[in-house]
Amino acid sequence: MANLLYPAFKRSLGNGFFNLSADPLKCALLKSTYLPDAAHAVFADVAGHEASGDGYTPGGQALSGVTWTVSGTACALDAADPVWTEATVTARYAVVYAAKTAGSLADPLVCLLDFGADRGVTGGIFTAVFDAAGILGLE
Repeated sequence: MANLLYPAFKRSLGNGFFNLSADPLKCALLKSTYLPDAAHAVFADVAGHEASGDGYTPGGQALSGVTWTVSGTACALDAADPVWTEATVTARYAVVYAAKTAGSLADPLVCLLDFGADRGVTGGIFTAVFDAAGILGLE
Protein backbone atom coordinates (compact mmCIF):
# COMPACT_ATOMS: atom_id res chain seq x y z
CA MET A 1 0.00 0.00 0.00
CA ALA A 2 0.99 3.60 -0.44
CA ASN A 3 3.42 5.11 2.04
CA LEU A 4 1.97 8.58 1.46
CA LEU A 5 -1.51 9.47 0.28
CA TYR A 6 -1.23 13.13 -0.76
CA PRO A 7 -3.72 15.37 1.11
CA ALA A 8 -4.53 17.37 -2.04
CA PHE A 9 -5.69 14.09 -3.60
CA LYS A 10 -7.91 13.35 -0.60
CA ARG A 11 -9.47 16.81 -0.88
CA SER A 12 -9.97 16.43 -4.64
CA LEU A 13 -11.47 12.97 -4.15
CA GLY A 14 -13.93 14.42 -1.65
CA ASN A 15 -14.77 17.21 -4.10
CA GLY A 16 -15.65 14.63 -6.77
CA PHE A 17 -12.77 15.42 -9.14
CA PHE A 18 -11.73 11.78 -9.55
CA ASN A 19 -13.22 8.68 -11.13
CA LEU A 20 -10.53 6.22 -10.14
CA SER A 21 -11.79 3.41 -12.34
CA ALA A 22 -11.67 5.63 -15.46
CA ASP A 23 -9.11 8.42 -14.91
CA PRO A 24 -5.77 8.08 -16.75
CA LEU A 25 -3.25 7.22 -14.03
CA LYS A 26 0.52 7.19 -14.49
CA CYS A 27 3.45 5.93 -12.46
CA ALA A 28 6.77 7.78 -12.45
CA LEU A 29 10.02 6.87 -10.73
CA LEU A 30 11.76 9.30 -8.37
CA LYS A 31 15.35 9.39 -7.15
CA SER A 32 16.42 9.35 -3.51
CA THR A 33 16.94 13.14 -3.72
CA TYR A 34 13.18 13.51 -3.27
CA LEU A 35 12.06 14.24 0.29
CA PRO A 36 8.46 13.06 0.66
CA ASP A 37 6.29 16.07 1.41
CA ALA A 38 2.55 15.91 2.09
CA ALA A 39 2.28 19.52 0.86
CA HIS A 40 3.12 18.47 -2.71
CA ALA A 41 0.02 18.41 -4.88
CA VAL A 42 0.98 18.06 -8.57
CA PHE A 43 3.54 16.19 -10.64
CA ALA A 44 5.45 19.43 -11.27
CA ASP A 45 6.21 19.50 -7.51
CA VAL A 46 8.24 16.26 -7.81
CA ALA A 47 9.39 16.28 -11.44
CA GLY A 48 12.81 17.72 -10.57
CA HIS A 49 13.58 14.46 -8.76
CA GLU A 50 12.41 12.11 -11.50
CA ALA A 51 14.70 9.23 -12.37
CA SER A 52 16.24 9.13 -15.82
CA GLY A 53 18.01 6.62 -17.96
CA ASP A 54 17.77 4.36 -20.96
CA GLY A 55 14.40 2.65 -21.28
CA TYR A 56 12.66 5.17 -19.00
CA THR A 57 10.44 7.89 -20.46
CA PRO A 58 10.08 11.16 -18.53
CA GLY A 59 6.64 11.36 -16.93
CA GLY A 60 6.56 7.62 -16.33
CA GLN A 61 4.09 5.28 -17.92
CA ALA A 62 0.33 4.87 -18.01
CA LEU A 63 -1.02 2.29 -15.60
CA SER A 64 -2.96 -0.58 -17.12
CA GLY A 65 -5.57 -2.84 -15.58
CA VAL A 66 -6.69 -0.11 -13.17
CA THR A 67 -9.46 -1.21 -10.82
CA TRP A 68 -11.30 0.56 -8.02
CA THR A 69 -13.09 -2.01 -5.90
CA VAL A 70 -15.35 -1.81 -2.89
CA SER A 71 -15.61 -4.73 -0.48
CA GLY A 72 -17.61 -4.24 2.68
CA THR A 73 -16.30 -1.04 4.23
CA ALA A 74 -12.94 -1.09 2.39
CA CYS A 75 -12.04 0.33 -1.02
CA ALA A 76 -8.87 -0.39 -2.96
CA LEU A 77 -7.18 1.04 -6.02
CA ASP A 78 -5.03 -1.43 -7.93
CA ALA A 79 -3.33 -1.80 -11.31
CA ALA A 80 -0.86 -4.01 -13.10
CA ASP A 81 2.71 -3.50 -11.89
CA PRO A 82 4.44 -1.05 -14.26
CA VAL A 83 7.45 -2.55 -16.03
CA TRP A 84 10.30 -0.82 -17.84
CA THR A 85 12.20 -3.20 -20.13
CA GLU A 86 15.78 -2.83 -21.31
CA ALA A 87 16.13 -0.10 -18.70
CA THR A 88 19.12 1.44 -17.01
CA VAL A 89 17.60 3.37 -14.13
CA THR A 90 17.83 3.79 -10.35
CA ALA A 91 14.89 4.90 -8.20
CA ARG A 92 13.89 5.09 -4.54
CA TYR A 93 10.20 5.95 -5.02
CA ALA A 94 7.29 5.46 -7.39
CA VAL A 95 4.70 8.21 -7.55
CA VAL A 96 1.20 7.66 -8.92
CA TYR A 97 -0.56 10.65 -10.42
CA ALA A 98 -3.56 11.41 -12.61
CA ALA A 99 -2.70 12.61 -16.12
CA LYS A 100 -5.54 15.13 -16.16
CA THR A 101 -6.73 18.34 -14.57
CA ALA A 102 -8.72 17.89 -11.35
CA GLY A 103 -10.31 21.15 -10.30
CA SER A 104 -7.41 23.59 -10.59
CA LEU A 105 -4.68 20.92 -10.28
CA ALA A 106 -2.83 19.80 -13.42
CA ASP A 107 -1.49 16.23 -13.10
CA PRO A 108 -2.45 15.83 -9.42
CA LEU A 109 -0.43 13.46 -7.26
CA VAL A 110 -2.31 10.49 -5.81
CA CYS A 111 0.23 8.59 -3.71
CA LEU A 112 3.87 7.73 -3.16
CA LEU A 113 5.41 4.28 -2.77
CA ASP A 114 8.76 3.98 -0.99
CA PHE A 115 11.00 1.08 -2.05
CA GLY A 116 12.92 1.46 1.24
CA ALA A 117 16.25 1.93 -0.55
CA ASP A 118 17.54 2.70 -4.02
CA ARG A 119 16.67 0.02 -6.56
CA GLY A 120 18.36 -0.09 -9.89
CA VAL A 121 18.89 -2.09 -13.02
CA THR A 122 21.40 -1.88 -15.86
CA GLY A 123 20.09 -3.00 -19.22
CA GLY A 124 17.35 -5.08 -17.65
CA ILE A 125 13.80 -5.04 -16.36
CA PHE A 126 12.69 -2.60 -13.66
CA THR A 127 9.32 -3.39 -12.09
CA ALA A 128 7.53 -1.22 -9.55
CA VAL A 129 5.74 -3.95 -7.60
CA PHE A 130 2.49 -2.82 -6.01
CA ASP A 131 1.28 -4.39 -2.76
CA ALA A 132 -0.91 -7.47 -3.26
CA ALA A 133 -3.76 -5.57 -1.54
CA GLY A 134 -3.49 -2.72 -4.04
CA ILE A 135 -1.83 0.61 -4.63
CA LEU A 136 -3.88 2.33 -1.96
CA GLY A 137 -6.74 1.49 0.32
CA LEU A 138 -9.45 3.46 2.07
CA GLU A 139 -11.30 2.09 5.03
